[in-house]
Formats: sequence, structure tokens, C-alpha cells
Amino acid sequence: MLREEIENLIERAIHKKAFVERPDDFNYGDFSTNVAIKEKIDPQEIADKLKESPLFEKVEVVNGFINFFLKPEHFLENLSQVLKQKEEYGSSNVGKGKTIVIDYSGPNIAKSFGIGHLRSTIIGQAIYNLYKFLGYKCIGDNHLGDWGTQFGKLIFQIELKIKNEKLKIHELTIDDLERLYVEFHKEAEQNPVLNDEARAWFKKLEDGDKKAKEIWQACKEISLKEFARIYSLLGVKIDNTLGESFYVDKMQPIFEEMKDKDLTKQSEGAWVVEFPNNELSSLVLMKSDGATTYYLRDLATIKYRLKKWKPNIIVYEVGVDQSLYFKQLFKTVDLLGWAKDVRFEHIVHGLMRSKTGKFSTRKGDTIHLEDVLKEAINKAKELSGEKNKELAKQVGIGAVKYNDLSQHHSRDIVFDWDKILNLKGNSGPYLQYTFARTQSVLEKAGGSPTSVKINKVDFEVLEEIEKILLKKLSHFNEAIEQAAITFSPNLICNYVFDLAQSFNLFYNEIQILKADTELQKQFRLALTFGVGQVIKNSLTILGIESPNKM
Repeated sequence: MLREEIENLIERAIHKKAFVERPDDFNYGDFSTNVAIKEKIDPQEIADKLKESPLFEKVEVVNGFINFFLKPEHFLENLSQVLKQKEEYGSSNVGKGKTIVIDYSGPNIAKSFGIGHLRSTIIGQAIYNLYKFLGYKCIGDNHLGDWGTQFGKLIFQIELKIKNEKLKIHELTIDDLERLYVEFHKEAEQNPVLNDEARAWFKKLEDGDKKAKEIWQACKEISLKEFARIYSLLGVKIDNTLGESFYVDKMQPIFEEMKDKDLTKQSEGAWVVEFPNNELSSLVLMKSDGATTYYLRDLATIKYRLKKWKPNIIVYEVGVDQSLYFKQLFKTVDLLGWAKDVRFEHIVHGLMRSKTGKFSTRKGDTIHLEDVLKEAINKAKELSGEKNKELAKQVGIGAVKYNDLSQHHSRDIVFDWDKILNLKGNSGPYLQYTFARTQSVLEKAGGSPTSVKINKVDFEVLEEIEKILLKKLSHFNEAIEQAAITFSPNLICNYVFDLAQSFNLFYNEIQILKADTELQKQFRLALTFGVGQVIKNSLTILGIESPNKM
């Protein structure tokens, strides 16, 4: 990347580590560094050594900072690349031969897809799209929560209703399952003994009890059908969907390996893992009644992923409240010595909160994601009209996704109808509208530019906003790279929103179709095409549609 090339030039000149950044104001260069201030070196001396580089039009010193101005040919050539590469522009083969497994979405069986699961699903999908764009082999793995004591609770409640109210399990909906789960918790608050009954039912499920397994399987089928419908509405596709239950027969070998390597010991009948030097709190591997824990199931999951896909990176897109647990899990893998050359990452996302606190299925105050999506689509009809249902869907779903992805994944988001359905300003619809505007201009011109003589353009006589657009287009590669390195799709949002704002300024200030000369007109059409293409590429990575008309 260009940034690294400049940093290497500086380091070779002064034999010191250097970092460059992009100034907010192009008057201070395309890149700038304060290395002279930090290292107490004469900045002019460094500038003199670098100004002969074929990269730079000029190198200047301002208040100790060294500012680098790239040659115009760089920006003009970049525009040519956009015109040539189109949807491939910004992609690379940096990940060629490498595999990344991304664990995301992971809804729980027998619960409606709540607004809280939106974050993991769309952030995970954006990371998947981003790494695929960079040449990685991507495996999207949806690790369903379909095992554990919570199913003992549900089985107990359903069995009780079957006996007392002649409930028919196969007639239940996902809403019924969620209602029964909430009912159990309300009743258990008054009668805590019910929790023991629930644990007993889960143990029966683990032991293969016919009745427990039948109820559990029915709950799973109802849930999977519901999830498929929501994923279709969201436009999310996941390669692999396996629940925790898939790993039930794979846990015993892991448990035995833990014992053989002296990594677990008994405590009050349970098997626990204590970490060296008490650097992390202990975890229960197996309960005193022989029931397994999600900790053991997660270890079996990792073992399976390592063997099946041989990944270079395994990423978990899971809430911030699981941060300690993933440190414990990754440390256990390290102690087991399973994956010395595999990078493990927990991409934390903040919680989706109501104005009164955290949503809770136990309390029955979850906001269902489908309700949000339907409301967003209805709101979008105000822009697209009642007749264009597909456009309303693209705009509404895009608004919901962008509202989340434009904020750093680690932040908590307070669920606010007014904000999530705001279709103006820094929003998905604003970017979609800007893209549609570029396509309208090109359509009026008779189509995309095909023979623009970029090398004939005189950079110096361009309008200032044209120069700004040219430069900002060249920043796309860097935005993609930084988003991938930090697993932060919001960096792409920041970049493309800034680009869209500049284009709309260009559109309002500059005559495109009525330019003074044919070369000028074709160049401005090329700029318009370039902006439209980069917006579309960005939205594609974010999982948002780019309608040609709005």
C-alpha cells in the first residue's frame, strides 16, 4: 500500500520507525508525518532526502511536520483503474491461499430473532464480505444455541402443558416457544425448585431420552424455519449452520485430552479448569451431575473447525459481555497446543439496549427483528412509493443495516425508533440516493464512459472539487485495508459517506453534461462513474443493495 511505501522511504532515509497519516485538509498534503518532531531531527533535512522520489510532486515542511504531495498522475491513473476494474476495484489477492472462519449470528433455538442478534449477524456478514473481497477463503459458520440447560427449562414447560392443557407441540410457533420460555422464568421466580426440574430434563436430553429429544427436535425445526425466513429478508447467506448439539459426541475425547494433559481437576464433583498463575478465573468443564457445559462444546467446535477447514484465522463476532469467556477459551486452546499458527480473534460488539436497559427474553421485552425490518420497509415507502415494494425493501433494510454498521462495533447502541428509521443524513438511504444520482447522470449521457483519455487531462486546470473527488477515490483501497486489519466495517461507512458528500457538492457546483469541452465532459462523467462504482462496491461489502433509481 502507498502509506507503507512512504513510511519505508522515510525509514530508509533516517533509519528510524516512521508513521504517516492523511491530513484532514489537502492543503497539508496527501500524507504527513511528525517523525522529525518525535525523533528531534531537522525536518528540512528529511524533506530534502525525499523530495526527489518519483512519488512526490513536492515535499514541504510546516511547523515541524513533513507534508507529502503525490504527483497528479497517481490520482488520474487510479481513476483509470476504477473505470477498468469496476466491481473488482479495491479488491486484492492479499488473502490468497489463506482461510478465515467467521463465527457470527448464532441465534438461540426457540427464541424469535431479536434486535440484539442483528449486530452479530450483519457485522459478521460485513467482515465475511470484506475478507472475501481481499482474496481470503471465507467460511461463515452459524453456531446455533441449541443445547444447554435452557432447553431443559423449555422441555419441562412444554411437557407440563402437554399433560395439563393437551398442547400439540407441532402446532407451536416461534412466538409460542418464546412465550413458554418466559412463563417458565416467571413461575421459577416463585418456585425455584423448577430450576432443578429443568436441569434434570436437560440431563435426560443429553442421555438420549426419547420424549425430551422429540420435544427438542420439534423446537429446533420450528426455529430453523423461522431463521431461514429472517436471513432471506436480511439478504444474509451463511455457509455452514451447526448447533451446539452437533458436537455432543465430540466432547468426550476433548474431556479425556484435558484430563491427560492435567488441565482439569475435580472440585466438589465438577470438573474445572484453573489457569496458570490465576491470570483468569476458573471455568467449569463438566458439571457434578455429568452434564456438559458450553465451554466444553466450544472446545469441541474449535477442534472440528481446525481439522475441517485448517484456517489461518478464526473470528468470533459475539457481544462484549463474553470478553472474559473468550480470553479463557483462547487460553485453553493455547494450553492444549492445538493451533500455534492460528490467530484467534473475538470481535466484540456492544449491546443493543432499550432506553431502560438491556433487552431480555426471560422478561419478555425483546423487540423482534422482523418487526423492526417491516417498520423500516413501511417507512421507506415514503421515499419509493407504495408501488415499488422491492425498492422500499432495499432502502428500509439498508437503513437498518447502515445504522448499525456505521458505528464502531464495540459501542453500545440504544434502540431508538426515530434514529434507526431516519432516512436522511449519514444513512444507508443517503448513500443509495447518491449512487442512484450517479446512475441518472450516466443514463442521461447515454451510458458509462468507455474511452476517456485520462492522460490528456490537465490536473492543474481542474476545479478544486474535481481534484478533491479524484483524491478521495484513491483512498478506497486504504479504507478497505484498515477496515480489514481492525475488523471495523464502520471505517468503510466513514469513507463512503465522506465521498458521497463530496460528490453531491460536485454535482451541485459543476456542469457535467454541459461542460465547455468534450474532454471535460467525458472526464466529469468518468468521475461520476468512479464515485458510483466505489459507492456500490462499499455498499456491497456492507451487505446493502444499490438501487439504480430512487
